[in-house]
Amino acid sequence: MSADNLENLPHDRRSMFRIGLRKLLKPVAEVIEARIEELRIPLPPTTLPRTVLRPPGALPEKEFLDICYRCGNCMDVCPARCIRSMSSGDPERAGTPYIDPDLCACVVCDELACMKACPSGALKLVDDPTSISMGIARVSHPTCVRSRGEECTLCVDKCPFGTSAIEVGEAGEIVVKLGGCVGCGVCQFYCPTLPKAIVVDPI
Repeated sequence: MSADNLENLPHDRRSMFRIGLRKLLKPVAEVIEARIEELRIPLPPTTLPRTVLRPPGALPEKEFLDICYRCGNCMDVCPARCIRSMSSGDPERAGTPYIDPDLCACVVCDELACMKACPSGALKLVDDPTSISMGIARVSHPTCVRSRGEECTLCVDKCPFGTSAIEVGEAGEIVVKLGGCVGCGVCQFYCPTLPKAIVVDPI
């Protein structure tokens, strides 16, 4: 109903309409207010910073920014739909592809689709997926639920490279293997803690 139609209603009907609208929107407002309060809570000192990653095969950042066409081909062909276009006030980075593993991680697809679709060479095709170097996972052990005795192994179980990249150590802690982790972000995506107990630092 438009504002004009609302003003044409008799006063008692307008009041009843507004009361009904307030009741309808109250649950939504409460959820939004609760979310705002959550965001105001300071994060503990063990919190790892949120980061975003370049797609697999990306050249070093300065060279990547110089060469990337911002064409979106890598986004179009990504089977996981994890590659996004960066919105940034910095015109040099605006439109460039990135991955936010909190939202969706690279699955290191067999096709290596994004690298093959890149027309500029900003994403360089590799011969072996294990040679991809997007970043390296880093664990905040105090944040990890295993530090509280829970038997979570999601980061190990979901990793595309399994125990060659990440495993449970002898003391029960999560261990990232520097020679095996490619920084795809799958561990970060599936980590159940908030804030994340494991994040990927970009290379």
